[in-house]
Amino acid sequence: QVRLVESGGGSVPPGGSLRLSCETSGFTFRIYAMAWYRQAPGKQRELVASISGGDVPNYTNSVKGRFTISRDNAKKSVYLQMNRLNPEDTAVYYCAAASPGAPFDSWGQGIQVTVSS
Repeated sequence: QVRLVESGGGSVPPGGSLRLSCETSGFTFRIYAMAWYRQAPGKQRELVASISGGDVPNYTNSVKGRFTISRDNAKKSVYLQMNRLNPEDTAVYYCAAASPGAPFDSWGQGIQVTVSS
């Protein structure tokens, strides 16, 4: 059974940093693409960053240069380092997994990130 568990969220002031972690189990992590999505109140869920099984990252434009996605295949975990946070980054962040050639269809429960002074 696929399981994704996020941790590391919280509340920070503008300009602050957070590191999200997603621990996984139940699938062959090293061959799966992994991603972080977010959903702000009243908005659709959006892709923030993804990383392929080959360790190639991609980012949505609004986080380029501020966020870094990484993975540790030995720990079956994916991370999102978020720097220079601003209030527009406030959202529930979700970890997601995709088997090779498939869409992201396995999800964690989500974790709240709030950026506020």
